[in-house]
Amino acid sequence: MTNKNIVFILTDDQRFDTIHALGNPDIQTPHLDELVASGISFEQAHIPGGTSGAICMPSRAMIHSSQSLFKLENCGETIPKNHPLLGETLKRAGYQTYGIGKWHNGTDSYARSFTGGNQIFFGGMWDHWNVPTYPYDKKGAYDDTHKFTHNPFSSNTVIELPSQQIELGKHSTDLFTEETIRFLTQPAIKEQPFFMYTSFLAPHDPRTMPEKYQQMYQADNLPLPENFLPEHSFEFDIREQRDESLEKYPRQSQAIKQHLADYYAMISHLDDAIGQIITTLKAEGLFDETIIIFSGDNGIAIGQHGLMGKQNLYEHSVRVPLIMAGPGLPQGEKRQQYVYLMDIFPTICELVGILPPKDLAGKSLRPIIENQESVRESLFGAFRDKIRSYKKDRYKLIEYRTQFGNYTQLFDLKDDPCESHDLSQLPSYGSLVAELKIALKKTALEWGDLDFPQGQTFWSR
Repeated sequence: MTNKNIVFILTDDQRFDTIHALGNPDIQTPHLDELVASGISFEQAHIPGGTSGAICMPSRAMIHSSQSLFKLENCGETIPKNHPLLGETLKRAGYQTYGIGKWHNGTDSYARSFTGGNQIFFGGMWDHWNVPTYPYDKKGAYDDTHKFTHNPFSSNTVIELPSQQIELGKHSTDLFTEETIRFLTQPAIKEQPFFMYTSFLAPHDPRTMPEKYQQMYQADNLPLPENFLPEHSFEFDIREQRDESLEKYPRQSQAIKQHLADYYAMISHLDDAIGQIITTLKAEGLFDETIIIFSGDNGIAIGQHGLMGKQNLYEHSVRVPLIMAGPGLPQGEKRQQYVYLMDIFPTICELVGILPPKDLAGKSLRPIIENQESVRESLFGAFRDKIRSYKKDRYKLIEYRTQFGNYTQLFDLKDDPCESHDLSQLPSYGSLVAELKIALKKTALEWGDLDFPQGQTFWSR
């Protein structure tokens, strides 16, 4: 039996280019920079999109079950009992498993995964300063609710809010960090290996943070994204998505800069929290025998391509940070091979020496870690019944089927990493577009993609 502990830190809506040490000169992340220096960074880590507008829900279901997008139940809102879970697998191998923070995949899957926990939030988003949570319940019930006037300034609508406790006025990042540190400083923690899962709500909106971090960034000092647009170049049925309503049309450059300032401030707050967790591991003598995994659950646009949210398949929305550090892992190394977040589950199993369950869709990243050998030659992506993508080598094809029309995009990610120049209509790329369309259709069918928009299959239109 291994004696390696595991600390898995997951953030919400943090895209791949939001760490100073990974190429962003405008953000301050000294503790994540330290993690980059002490571990291995997967710079081509992706999610395969989502079957729900709440992208984080299927993304997190894929992380914990290592099932592919079209094998999920209710878009990941629940996880069926025949899908083994990461925490459940580690628990059966003798780990104490402890879950803190956001869990967006149902109470049953949480109960199956953890032997302890606290400050558990069963939902997608909330006011960071007043998060409704549960303490750990040995019976796995989590059925208490409290009445809550959803918007008292404009209606008298009362909802049943799933919760048992609220710490008024404490930011979610601090709430979950304090519980993480409390767990790590228990004497009993050293009696058996542990898996601690700390899942933050930040930097998801509403983007509010302690004033210290708000003062770190001035909108006027931040550059606009290279691919900023006032509006997307064509309609694709997402204009009414909640995320897109966070800023008016056409997008104004100063407003986008302020969104970025708030976004970066939330990430710097998270960075300090991660620093506290690492400091605690060192103070408790746990650091040298603990594997730390850090990732975001999905990206977000914030002005890129004229979009605000993550309901698309551009790089800014499907690429995320993924860093692993600890015993047996390289230090200060970066990898460019393709990775899905569903690959984390079997990778953890290999790193700690336990047999992963059968029939996982994820692939162990050990060949990438040890020999820089690819485990995936291409990447497939989907958003609901509207968009499909296929990425291989330097090229990425995106296909849209919307009520406004059908569209194709082709990008050369080597020369155009911001996906600003569509090559799909250029005659010289005609044969490549046709080749990638065939590969996209073949891969989609292999994934079990059988969506039927407007009464017709996605592929027949």
